[in-house]
Amino acid sequence: MNKIAIISDIHGNIPALNAVINDIRKKKIDNIICLGDLAGKGPNPAEAVDIIRRECKEVLMGNWDIMISGENDYEMVKWARENMGEERLDYIKNLPFSLDFYMSGRFVRLFHASPQGVFHRVHRNSPLDMILGMFDNTENTGKAFGEQSPDIVGYGDIHGAYISYFDNKIIFNVGSVGNPLDMTLASYVILEGEYNGRDKKGFQVNFIRVPYDVELAIKLAKESNMPEIDAYIQELRTGIYRGRK
Repeated sequence: MNKIAIISDIHGNIPALNAVINDIRKKKIDNIICLGDLAGKGPNPAEAVDIIRRECKEVLMGNWDIMISGENDYEMVKWARENMGEERLDYIKNLPFSLDFYMSGRFVRLFHASPQGVFHRVHRNSPLDMILGMFDNTENTGKAFGEQSPDIVGYGDIHGAYISYFDNKIIFNVGSVGNPLDMTLASYVILEGEYNGRDKKGFQVNFIRVPYDVELAIKLAKESNMPEIDAYIQELRTGIYRGRK
């Protein structure tokens, strides 16, 4: 059985990222895939990009990666871009959209938000047609295996881990490493099965929650003079999205 660690939504939180990477190493997993949003919201965008490039075999494009690497007037985006450096900006600008592979006879597709685009947000309680649309082949995803649609879809973006089943298909969200908004523990997923195997064999989706030094992350944020710091601190300490009513 092969194991793949899937992480997402780092958002410049280095204490959380280091805790997750250390946990993955303890489990002796070499293959790490990141589903995007390396920077933004948190205080250490450049360091997050450098660690992800070093540790991950595959890195996909997130909505914050597009915003930061392009032109945007949002204060947090401008601050992150100014602290990245041109070479890192060029790197995140050219990240791929999605990743397809087989595992234990099942077609797995990973992306940041949805096949429709990195800004097309789908929640666990979204309308059924939106959820089923997560299994579509689109211009963004291409058709790596012809007309076949994926059996298993994994994504990030919403910062809340879950798994659901629809007509013999599986959809899961890996949660967030650096800005979890379901509980105050960093989140990632381990896929376990036969990587690139076309024969139906055992397969697991395991959700892992990792404690990290939240107060250190807050200290780094304060030292950075980043924008929107009060909202960021609230999210780290409570796991509640700043826009939730």
